[in-house]
Amino acid sequence: MNSWGPARSAGIALHGHGSQRTPVWVCMRRNDEKNKHRARPGRCATRYPIVLTHGMGLQARIMGVIDYWGDIPRALKENGADVHISRVNALDSHENKAAAWKEQVLQILEETGTGKVNVVCHSDGCLYSRHAISNLGMDKATASHTSLGGPHRGSCIADMFMHSIPDTSRPMVGNGLNWASSFAMGDVDPDSMANGEELTRAHMNDVFNPATPDMPGVYYQSYAYRVTNAMGAGLLYPTWMAMLPVEGDNDGLVSVSSARWGEFQGVIDGGPWSPFGGVNHFSAVGLHPCAAPGYSPEGHFMDIAARLKDMGF
Repeated sequence: MNSWGPARSAGIALHGHGSQRTPVWVCMRRNDEKNKHRARPGRCATRYPIVLTHGMGLQARIMGVIDYWGDIPRALKENGADVHISRVNALDSHENKAAAWKEQVLQILEETGTGKVNVVCHSDGCLYSRHAISNLGMDKATASHTSLGGPHRGSCIADMFMHSIPDTSRPMVGNGLNWASSFAMGDVDPDSMANGEELTRAHMNDVFNPATPDMPGVYYQSYAYRVTNAMGAGLLYPTWMAMLPVEGDNDGLVSVSSARWGEFQGVIDGGPWSPFGGVNHFSAVGLHPCAAPGYSPEGHFMDIAARLKDMGF
């Protein structure tokens, strides 16, 4: 099977083969022209349903107003995909998030009768879905796991945040964050301190990853994102700058090195448009208020679905 086909047709430059593929700067087409992503029925018609799995600190529907995934579900559906959106607490332990996610995916399987799903996840969603697959028996229900900006080796931002809170102050800070998450996002009994601690590099490398191995029969792939200057960093400028000397190239919250998992598909920064800022962690799913020149979230996700379809997933 030529797995490069869908990528080349989408205008993505990839170098290397298989899991040894070399990271490159990937050029995604802009979505600033009318009918840029005109529906092509069947292009994204994967064998198994797609489950969009959101990250930390936000819900699938933010404060009941803003959709985490923006126009991505619509674009996928118009091109033939069966799309489902999971929702878990914005702030909680990976164990709790994974349990809630598993329950929702099992419901999706019952409704569709497909037997398996394609997991397309962003940020912390990449981790609690991995936990469910490896430790809660969801490997039998998962065909593929596509990780977008996932902190698989933790983030120094989590290190800095957690280390800045004195032990004596953690209950107070945790209670405050839990209240805010419940009020703003509708979380039920969240655990913000557990979520923060579990994203530290020490926890991810010494605890989570050894206990969460890739499972046979599940296809794992990943994409990373990169900010190139202050314009692209936007609201994440302070964290982008803080990460550069510690972890190198990053999207403002997750480094390129941490985002690699499974078959690495490359780094996305807008290609020829990268001098205008690159793609930050929120822009990856269209959440940042400023557009990322050279990058279209809808086009990116459509290319992912088309590739999964061509691979038989």
